[in-house]
Amino acid sequence: MSYKIGLVGKPSVGKSTFFNAATMNDVPEGAYPFTTIDPSVGEAYVRVECAAPEFGHTCTPNHGYCDDGVRFVPTKLVDVAGLVPGAHEGKGLGNQFLSDLNEADVLIHVVDFTGETDLEGEPTTDHDPREDIDFLENELDMWYLDVFEKGIERHQTGYNGADGDIEADLAEQLSAFGIGEDEIKQVILAEELELDPDTWDEADRQALAREIRMRTKPIVIAANKMDTEAAQDNWGAVTSDPDYEHLTFVPVSAHAEKALKNGDEQGVLDYRPGDEDFEVTADLPEAKAAGLEEIREFVGAYGGTGVQDVIETALFEVLDAIAVFPGARKPQDDGTFLQDCFVLPDGSTAEDFAYFLHTDIGEGFLHAHDVRSERQVGAETELDHRDVLEITTTN
Repeated sequence: MSYKIGLVGKPSVGKSTFFNAATMNDVPEGAYPFTTIDPSVGEAYVRVECAAPEFGHTCTPNHGYCDDGVRFVPTKLVDVAGLVPGAHEGKGLGNQFLSDLNEADVLIHVVDFTGETDLEGEPTTDHDPREDIDFLENELDMWYLDVFEKGIERHQTGYNGADGDIEADLAEQLSAFGIGEDEIKQVILAEELELDPDTWDEADRQALAREIRMRTKPIVIAANKMDTEAAQDNWGAVTSDPDYEHLTFVPVSAHAEKALKNGDEQGVLDYRPGDEDFEVTADLPEAKAAGLEEIREFVGAYGGTGVQDVIETALFEVLDAIAVFPGARKPQDDGTFLQDCFVLPDGSTAEDFAYFLHTDIGEGFLHAHDVRSERQVGAETELDHRDVLEITTTN
């Protein structure tokens, strides 16, 4: 599991419910601040069309599972606690929040689209969900700006020598965010600024820190509680606001997903995560049956509960990740064919994949074979989503 998705949101918006629905873990849920104190890490899944049927095989996955030709590939989901206004100043669980957050490759921000919780997570009415979106981005931007300013100070004090490049000093200071010299230089030039911090004003520094944050901590908005009229009323105004064109929104009902998965586990209905319908398989009390019909109406209208969609949006659309199957040109008919499927960064090469599988495999890489086309490919060949690749190595 090479990627880690951070789940963030102010208290009492349904973040823990989302986490439980996605992972079927059992972390505390409650409508009061800091229900979750420590970060919870669980295994969520992204759907990938299984390649095994193309070769006349069935698969027995080593990780995750396969359901009627759909492979559920594991990824890590981290429920990060402590987001309140002023987190970057240490308020709430601020320092712990930022430390936990830095482990994530992409963030899912769970927002209560009903507007029924204020910025502190307390019950209210007519709260604008845009305030929640703004305050998260502001907290992250202020956090990045503080680290960014330390990088400028490092440069101006000659920490790396009088002739050190600003991008090198910033890259060293910002290394925990996973950004290097070349990309920092690109950001500076894209903002039409000189490679000299003495020419930057406060607005320039804020713009640079924000752009670096957007590149290294992209955000997807899980518009939660969209099975309510209040949330649906807010959806159009928020998603059509040009100030949020840089964000991706996914309508979600974490409550509905949890209910369907619970029903499936209990054997009273058949439900595959991400599907837009389900089948009730048992006689239920009238109230429960009515509740399920309301959920059916929602998932039919929105194409699912949104929980699965927002996780896949984070990995496959926002991060542009790809899924790759290790394969064999002459598979054995013993259930071992395509046992694995891994999620890799876009632009990964055949040699990158070899190193991902094991350092020894990468160091002994000779060539690879595209199992579908039966063509040999070289080390620098870039892989596509759902490629099936056999690696030939001296090790």
